Amino acid sequence: MDAVLTFIGMGGNLGDVPARFERAFQALDALPGSRLAGRSALYRNAPLGPPGQPDYINAVAALETLLEPHALLLELQRIEAVEGRVRETRWGPRTLDLDLLLYGDRRIDDPQLTVPHRGLPERAFVLYPLRDVAPELVIPGLGALQRLIERCPSWRIERLEGGGNG
Repeated sequence: MDAVLTFIGMGGNLGDVPARFERAFQALDALPGSRLAGRSALYRNAPLGPPGQPDYINAVAALETLLEPHALLLELQRIEAVEGRVRETRWGPRTLDLDLLLYGDRRIDDPQLTVPHRGLPERAFVLYPLRDVAPELVIPGLGALQRLIERCPSWRIERLEGGGNG
């Protein structure tokens, strides 16, 4: 099997998120049969969830991998756990959230995994960093990334200095 280009959404709003992202990028690059192929800048945005929580920092990692989608999902959850992720409140504060946004051109919809990620078309905090690493991307079933960005308001998203090499 050839490596598949995947995209991982990253988010967090507790503790030193940029340092946690650095460790997550390294952990992704160290996954079996995988190589970090790009990373976006960091973006700050207002939280989607319950009020009173800190702003989120978000990024996207491009990962070439030989891992199958569900095996990759398990590895993402393991990295989250290492970084102290506790699943308590939906859209609540978190140390690290890793979402499998895209897995090549595959479409997956089962109880454990939906790819492309369900919220992708409405989330500027995913679309803008995704454009950093894959500006010409066409998303299976959704179309050109740039068209999605044009239809998605950038409500309070701020690109932070540094943090990208995509």
